[in-house]
Amino acid sequence: MADIKYEITRSLGILSQGTRGWQKEINLISWNERAPKVDIRDWAPEHEKMGKGITLTREELIHLRDILNQLDLEELSLS
Repeated sequence: MADIKYEITRSLGILSQGTRGWQKEINLISWNERAPKVDIRDWAPEHEKMGKGITLTREELIHLRDILNQLDLEELSLS
């Protein structure tokens, strides 16, 4: 498997933290020395390991923001 290079260029926030120290984070990440994208995924405490996540382009992030802004969270009955 090829090495994947990444650089967290900016931390945007922590969404949650698990009992073993892993955190679900939203960051700007440059993958393989490309332009940074918004990335949401689980990270081990020192960023030495990562879980599966989702990477969004600017256009996808704008579309996601618009969808979330239209949601009625009370109607979704989330716990």
